[in-house]
Amino acid sequence: MKEFLYRALNTAKLNGASYCDIRIIETTREWLKVKNGLVDNYSLSNDIGFGVRVIVNGAWGFASSSNLNYEEIDKITKYACQIAKASSLVRNKYIELAYEPPYQDVWQSFVMIDPFLVPFEKKLNLFLEIDKVLRKNDKIKLAESTLGFEKEVKYFANSEGSLIKQTIYVSGGGYSATAIEGSNVQRRSFPQSFEGQFSQGGWEIIEGLNLLENAEKIREEAISLLTAKDLEYGKRDLIIGGSQLALQIHESCGHPSELDRVLGMEENYAGSSFLKINIFKNFHYGSPIVNLVADSTLPNGLGTFGYDDDGVRAQRWFIVKDGLYQNYLTNRELCHIAGYQRSFGCNRADSFSSIPIIRMVNISLLPGDKEFEEIIQSTDDGVYVDGIKTWSIDQMRLNFQFTCEIGYIIKNGKIKEVVKNPTYQGITPEFWQSCDMIANEKYWTGWGVMNCGKGQPMQTMRMTHGAAPARFKNIVSGVSYK
Repeated sequence: MKEFLYRALNTAKLNGASYCDIRIIETTREWLKVKNGLVDNYSLSNDIGFGVRVIVNGAWGFASSSNLNYEEIDKITKYACQIAKASSLVRNKYIELAYEPPYQDVWQSFVMIDPFLVPFEKKLNLFLEIDKVLRKNDKIKLAESTLGFEKEVKYFANSEGSLIKQTIYVSGGGYSATAIEGSNVQRRSFPQSFEGQFSQGGWEIIEGLNLLENAEKIREEAISLLTAKDLEYGKRDLIIGGSQLALQIHESCGHPSELDRVLGMEENYAGSSFLKINIFKNFHYGSPIVNLVADSTLPNGLGTFGYDDDGVRAQRWFIVKDGLYQNYLTNRELCHIAGYQRSFGCNRADSFSSIPIIRMVNISLLPGDKEFEEIIQSTDDGVYVDGIKTWSIDQMRLNFQFTCEIGYIIKNGKIKEVVKNPTYQGITPEFWQSCDMIANEKYWTGWGVMNCGKGQPMQTMRMTHGAAPARFKNIVSGVSYK
């Protein structure tokens, strides 16, 4: 691969580029879906291609191809330079990249069992067994399971001297049971909603999820929701379970921290951010116990890597410390606008054919010091919610509303009954400022997100959000029908 990499760098220089980087990416994917006892979909695919990014006359140019040969390298690199030259005619200012030393390195996910070497029959039989358990009661009208694996091998080189190879494995899966009676439709998912839990690693990730062992519990929870009442509208203490809290972190902490969004570069498609440059430093984002950490070195995290697509080494830093906002997510091009001399390394593309943009890495709420039972017992009037169902948040990432799969009414420190479709709402800083209890590290889990969309054309990126259940005081929850 070195010959292809260096050929692009040399061709770019000959065509006037002051900077060039190239990514060659080979991706192998395997996906299995089972629906009501039958294989709904199975695919095993492999693709390879490259993308070249250049700066000419202070402007970006980018082009890509799925044909990897010398002639195509020359053609695509020249084309990227032509695009940059055309862009330079209308640019407002020169592109300048923050300094990052060159690296020559090899990095790989930790994998115990290569998932692509596990027999297909073993994978299928596991999910057929799960399906049987889920559909043992005829009130379950729909049982769906997903199993997925991906291996990405990425070669990166730039004109500053970096030469990096990274190999990333992703494995995961899960299922849902949907109970139906008339117009009443209720779903429970495991380990979390939307196709399950994914992490970096191999088949050992699947073995650690205890999928079959939890199928009966999930079936019964889905059935119980058919007779559950709706959560009554009002203000009460809200205890949020880990998987739902991960979505809360994603939508109301991760996205408003993306510097390109702060600067208005995303407004046309995915909205901006209330965390403007003039207010972000030491802004009271949450209560003093709220600590949010961005970490692209988190073991098994979906947003973990050795280097981002700017060639910046992975890092760990505070976004919120002791309730005060600290730092954005950045790339080499924009970090100076927020006063940083170095990027935090958040520039990522979802494929060889996409240009890198600022994306979330792993963002986690650090655990507190409480036992989960202690949080329940100290709650006089509250509700415990978990399981992602629907979500909505405004263009500035301020006003939000979430609906969960399941809720549990809490009265005088005891769980009393199950409620369906529990909904809660709030305003981002007020909500996080109301956080008064967080469970300890025993309850902390990293929850994977596989479907984060951003950009035009849209790119899908993945990351992990670590969280333990936490309590928020006097939150509006339930639905008002008045």
